[in-house]
Amino acid sequence: MGKNVVVVGLQWGDEGKGKIVDWLTDYAQGVVRFHGGHNAGHTLVVDGTEYKLNLVPSGVVRKGVQCYIGNGVVLETHHLLSEISALEARGLDVRSRLKVSPGCPLIFSYHSALDVAREAAKGSGKIGTTGKGIGPIHEDKVARRSLHVYDLFNPTRFGEKLEEVLDYYNFVLTQKFGAKAISFEAVRDQAMADAEGIKPLVADVSAALYAANKAGQSILFEGAHGSMLDIDHGTYPFVTSSNCVAGQAAVGSGIGPGLLHHVLGVAKAYCTRVGGGPFPSELDIETAGTPGHQMSSKGREFGTVTGRKRRCGWLDIAALKRAVQLNGVTGLCITKFDILDGLSEVKLCTGYKLGGKTVDLSPLGADDVARCEPIYETLPGWKENTFGVRSFEALPANARAYIERIAQLCEVPIDAISTGPERNEMILRRHPIAS
Repeated sequence: MGKNVVVVGLQWGDEGKGKIVDWLTDYAQGVVRFHGGHNAGHTLVVDGTEYKLNLVPSGVVRKGVQCYIGNGVVLETHHLLSEISALEARGLDVRSRLKVSPGCPLIFSYHSALDVAREAAKGSGKIGTTGKGIGPIHEDKVARRSLHVYDLFNPTRFGEKLEEVLDYYNFVLTQKFGAKAISFEAVRDQAMADAEGIKPLVADVSAALYAANKAGQSILFEGAHGSMLDIDHGTYPFVTSSNCVAGQAAVGSGIGPGLLHHVLGVAKAYCTRVGGGPFPSELDIETAGTPGHQMSSKGREFGTVTGRKRRCGWLDIAALKRAVQLNGVTGLCITKFDILDGLSEVKLCTGYKLGGKTVDLSPLGADDVARCEPIYETLPGWKENTFGVRSFEALPANARAYIERIAQLCEVPIDAISTGPERNEMILRRHPIAS
């Protein structure tokens, strides 16, 4: 019987989930993307070679591992085909191992045009989206007007649906935002051209996953973004447009929750955030010699997709505990641990002062989170180098104490610790699959 593991981010994304999925595929036979779109990005480093992925699951860099794009993913087909071509140009076998759900909603140029127009109109109050059209396509899905992968198989029906939805978008773009109208012919022709490359990849992902499970295979469900960006549970409205928590793995891939056996929550040893939104434990990242500057510069904190500089701060335990509960986390993985090397002291935000009260869980919604004043617990730092260390016992005593304190506060065991970007730069305490 295979053991299926959901890998989810517990912060505001960029926790290093891609590396962890890649590491775990040594014991898995398949990897599933179950939500998000090409606004998400995973960076993998294998034997000194860097791979940047947006839609293709991280299992693609392991030979023989099957890759699945579930119905919960919003798909920009042109981007997917470009990503596949780039990976194949580097010698990876992609098409024979990739299955795409026919239920994926399709992103087109009018989605990104509306996304960009809205952000521009908001000025200083903008959310900080990637401009990839993610919000508008999710609106279409809920409004029951989105086109899906299965529509590509019927050009006539596709054209009829596209004409109707494009009338709506062009009205909004031109009348509300003063933007240019989108050409029906241009969208249709590009979609039909891309369809020829997509059709051979389309398969019933739900049925394929049940068959794999029945055959005893272990499957990884690869999350994108982070739990604090979840549309329902994050710092709304400064969130993404999909559910990022572990429960979405079932919905977004077409399986029952009983097939999800272990939830591995991934968190950095500190916190980062891209774009707008409250961040209680945020630090100054511009002043040289400060902890925040070390996190930013040594951690190379720039977005995989946007290149934007990430905001940095101390590890927020109150937010982490909330994410642990939301996801039903059964094991933690702490990443970028070596970035804290050399600090004289390290801090944990164990709770907040909010409205005259002390709270130890992050509240819902951006307004209350913005009012939170962090409460810190200070621990001694360590001068020794932890980069590339592969055993817990080899860590400095203060580093071990920091890890143990995180586990104690979150009441969840720590399965693994990442001490560098390479696949094998890991400390394993309990293997999520092999154990």
